[in-house]
Amino acid sequence: MKATRQLHDLGQSLWLDNITRSLLDDGTLARYIAEDSITGLTSNPSIFDAAIGGGDAYDAGIHAKALAGLSGEPLFTELALEDLRRAADLFRPVFDASGQVDGWVSMEVSPLLAADTAGSIAAARHIHHQGRRDNLFVKIPGTPEGVPAIEEAIFLGIPINVTLLFSCAQYQAVAEAYLRGIERRLAAGLDPRVGSVASLFVSRWDVAANPQLPDALHNQLGIAVGQQTYRAYRELLASKRWQKLAAAGARPQRLLWASTGVKDPSAPDTLYVSALAAPDTINTMPEKTLHAFADHGQLHGVLPDDGGDADAVLAQVAKAGVDVDALALKLQRDGAAAFVKSWQQLLQRIADKASALDAKSREPIAR
Repeated sequence: MKATRQLHDLGQSLWLDNITRSLLDDGTLARYIAEDSITGLTSNPSIFDAAIGGGDAYDAGIHAKALAGLSGEPLFTELALEDLRRAADLFRPVFDASGQVDGWVSMEVSPLLAADTAGSIAAARHIHHQGRRDNLFVKIPGTPEGVPAIEEAIFLGIPINVTLLFSCAQYQAVAEAYLRGIERRLAAGLDPRVGSVASLFVSRWDVAANPQLPDALHNQLGIAVGQQTYRAYRELLASKRWQKLAAAGARPQRLLWASTGVKDPSAPDTLYVSALAAPDTINTMPEKTLHAFADHGQLHGVLPDDGGDADAVLAQVAKAGVDVDALALKLQRDGAAAFVKSWQQLLQRIADKASALDAKSREPIAR
């Protein structure tokens, strides 16, 4: 049995951390669904920047939308949603068969709103309305300003993928926001079934910390933070507070492992996928990691509910001089800044393409 199928049968959802128009047009995404147990998809500004800049697949769409008067963020949003609606339709059978637990795609609010609570809420409402798909998550970063936006969006019935989480404490803050949003819906007599996932970024921990750590601790910090967060996730699902909401029909906000591509060439290329195998979670992986795990991935057991050796590893990391709490804040700030940079590059790329395509369309036809 393929390793990807083993993970799926374990109870972990495998999502693709990529989208391009070519993946949709040439049937690659459909093949991943059929052959590699892919049951969802995530995107971000960096992914779309690479997709749009990687060829001419989007040129016709950019030109048509520019001619219709769109530019900047509105043009990009509609361009991205065209892809995501198609992907959402491919995943719709999974969405329906799983009772809306699986089969989701994700679209990010502008990274410029990471410190803007009201702006994030307004953008989430707009994307949710414009997306026109029940299985579309709106991504909001789990920054301090994002937490109240997440609560309000959940209360409004908008499915949310919380992005840019790096620590157990950051996860717990957004899990609380999700619970408050659901509790407010119940108090208002509204349906408590609002989808949500909380995305913990893994590999960036090791990229940041490895230079400060002895070789024996390399590539262990991200996994330890994942183990610690998984313990908190399991404790929340076992709590009386959650059990009360579940009895009323609410669905868990599932924990999602993000940034699971291995950055250290000396480490196994399936390291984070094998280490973070756990039921009731999601692993969203780039294509390179998906191919590697499908080809030669192995399962080495399941994450223990009690966090395993996470506390011991974190203690060793702290003893080696890494301030984990401070690094978590830095990683979140740096992650938000990286998305802003990609966003600005993306909008400039679209503007340049629109201008070039317009100029080309005005060239006289050679006779």
